[in-house]
Amino acid sequence: MTTLSLAQLENHLWRAADILRGSIDSGDYKHYIFGLLFFKRLSDVWEEEYEERLARYHDADLAADPDEHRFDIPKGHFWKDMRKHSTDIGPKLNDAFRAIEDANMKLRGVFQDVDFNNKERFPDAMLEKLLQHFETYRLRNSDVEPDVLGQAYEYLIAQFADDAGKKGGEFYTPKMVVRLIVECLKPEEGMSIYDPTCGSGGMLLEAVHHLERQGKNPKSLSLFGQERNLNTWAICQMNLFLHDIDDAQVARGDTLLEPKHLTGDNVKAIRTFDRVLANPPFSLKSWGHDVWSKGDAYGRDRYGCPPKSYGDLAFVQHMVASLKEEGVCGVVLPHGVLFRGGAEGKIREGLIKDDLIEAVIGLAPNLFYGASIPACILILRKHKRTARKRQILIVNGAEHFVEGKAQNHLSQTNVATLAKAYGDFDDAERLARVVPVSEIEANDFNLNISRYMHLGEEADEVDVAAEVEKLVELQAERNAAEARMMGFLRELGYVA
Repeated sequence: MTTLSLAQLENHLWRAADILRGSIDSGDYKHYIFGLLFFKRLSDVWEEEYEERLARYHDADLAADPDEHRFDIPKGHFWKDMRKHSTDIGPKLNDAFRAIEDANMKLRGVFQDVDFNNKERFPDAMLEKLLQHFETYRLRNSDVEPDVLGQAYEYLIAQFADDAGKKGGEFYTPKMVVRLIVECLKPEEGMSIYDPTCGSGGMLLEAVHHLERQGKNPKSLSLFGQERNLNTWAICQMNLFLHDIDDAQVARGDTLLEPKHLTGDNVKAIRTFDRVLANPPFSLKSWGHDVWSKGDAYGRDRYGCPPKSYGDLAFVQHMVASLKEEGVCGVVLPHGVLFRGGAEGKIREGLIKDDLIEAVIGLAPNLFYGASIPACILILRKHKRTARKRQILIVNGAEHFVEGKAQNHLSQTNVATLAKAYGDFDDAERLARVVPVSEIEANDFNLNISRYMHLGEEADEVDVAAEVEKLVELQAERNAAEARMMGFLRELGYVA
């Protein structure tokens, strides 16, 4: 067996998807690839642990004891057992997935929508080819470190998001946008990190990577999340497990209608965290207006009920309610939340009056899958430092991006520039301006970036007399050309 590099592993996993391409919808096959990858990793690591314990204890039963393993795999349900079958491979895989879930409480539901029991979609010949492909490399810890496998998994998520087009935005936020938010929030060791719409877990993992880059202990973080889509929740769980993270608390369910992270002493109280970050679905239509309009049971509607067709500020209010007193929040939103009136205007007014909004970072257009409209990042802080009170930093990031064919993206330099602008909290030409809340109040609490920063090109001073002289010369040239043309027409007999 060969030790895998990240590039080899990425290529290997993406070619597995090619085997399924054309047989099932491109938006669905990620579940099957992720499921098989996870199953292969579980089996290989179990065997690695077994061999190590057998060498230590010289007792096969003790080496196979479930307490000696990170995850238990019931007898007859290993990867090698699947390779013994040349027919009915699909049902055997299904049985193995269910048996593994039943034997491991924390893996319940992780193979959520993976069902190979359909011979028209998954004939034995195709599954045999797929299993053979996955068998090319062993995936033990000694072969592939968790960080490398996790990075490859994240790469695969990004590739599937790109393949899925518009639907990709439902489970994936571009990595550098996530990094920008995390660079602004600067999580520290021992903090609790929460993403109420966590998708495939990218924001939680970026907080982990942030501490790794700082040379700090990422294991000290407490990670929390919630995801409504069950298949996406399963992808998130696998993502975390493959990064060697077992203790994250990611719940399933609708955050706005059924928040899962509550305080133990009062089931109606929202749990609070040090850092809250999210990319909620833009302008969600069916977000729970009928329930919130009667009063939110958890008291998150302090500033009002958002309109029926725009759920953005419901998520923002949930995130504010989820902040500790010294907490900071970063959330991706469509630009409309900055200036729309009505119910949203009243909510925005309340947030500004309570001095919760610390910064608005405008982003370039076409950064997100399925959303070409420009977006922004709102930074909210429960208690601003004295020098920043009653002020909001407006950052113009519209010019800071790398243009792509189908989609734009942020470079590391772009991220560093925008994160530094937020950290400096000072005026910078064409990039940032510190705006007093009194000026925003005078603008009816409108936060549209163009109201506070001049974004157009500077016009050159015009010499009117010189321009008039040029105009007279051009008119004379036109008249001469017209006279010549009329002369030619007369010679040809077209004009009397």
